[in-house]
Amino acid sequence: MTDHEKAMRPEDLTRLFVERSNAGDAAGVAALYEENAVLAYPPGSQTVGREAIRELWAGVLAHNPRFELETPLPTLVSDDIALTSTPPKDGSGARAQVVRRQPDGSWLRLLDQPEFVTPTG
Repeated sequence: MTDHEKAMRPEDLTRLFVERSNAGDAAGVAALYEENAVLAYPPGSQTVGREAIRELWAGVLAHNPRFELETPLPTLVSDDIALTSTPPKDGSGARAQVVRRQPDGSWLRLLDQPEFVTPTG
C-alpha cells in the first residue's frame, strides 16, 4: 500500500475521503478503513473488509464522481472510539461513521453508513 497521509483526528477521515475519491485513488480510500471494516454500501447491502472496499471504490471511481466536503456534525469521542457524521447538503438524511484510534494514534473507519434517509411522514 502506498504511503498516504494518516488521519490524526477523527474529523480528518472525511477530508481525506473526499481528496482521495476526487483523485480517483481507490486504494487510498480503502486505506481509511480498518482491515475488517464494514461499509453499508451499495444501498441495502454491506461490503466487508478493506480489499472488498477497495474493489467497490475502484468501480465507483471509474465513473469520475465528484465529492464535496460537507460540514461535520460534532464528533463524539469515548477513549479510542469516535462517531463522526455529516448531514448531506440536500438535507436528505445523514452519514455516520464509527472510527477507532490505531496504535500509532491515527484513526480509521470501522463502520461506515454513507447514507441513510430520514423517514418522512
